[in-house]
Formats: sequence, C-alpha cells, structure tokens
Amino acid sequence: MALTFKNKAPGQRACNEKDAKGEFCVGHLKRWYYPADSDVAKELGMGQEIYRCERCHTLYRAAATDDSTAGQRYVSQPVNILGDTVTK
Repeated sequence: MALTFKNKAPGQRACNEKDAKGEFCVGHLKRWYYPADSDVAKELGMGQEIYRCERCHTLYRAAATDDSTAGQRYVSQPVNILGDTVTK
C-alpha cells in the first residue's frame, strides 16, 4: 500500500482535507512520532518531520520554508529587559 502525503503550508495548524460533502475536516495537525517498523519509516526513513490530523489521520509533510513556532524552525532572538527584540 502506497502512502500519500499532503504538503503542510507554512503556519498551517488545521487539516484542509475535504470529506464526501466537500466540507473541510479542520482537525488539529499534531507532530506525529511513528515507530521504526511502520510504513512511514520504510518510505521516508526515520527522523522525518511528519504531522497527522487528529480527526481524519491525514499525513502531512513539514513545509521547508516554515519559520513559525508551529513549524519548530524559529530563530530565537535576544530580548531586552522591556521585552523588545534587540537588533545588532
């Protein structure tokens, strides 16, 4: 059985899969940690960042350009005592 993956858009947090009625699923996308002997690990290899919808279980690949905290690739910046970011 071949697995199909959708590409997650930058900052996307909800599933955009449509059901039979044409309505969006809108389930939350959660980071999915899969076992080493699963079909996902065989197809992609271990250590790949995969997200899965909580409702319909659609699998999503992480967006390569996602710099938000939802994509876990944000860059931390120094903050001053007032809470503003400090630019050099």
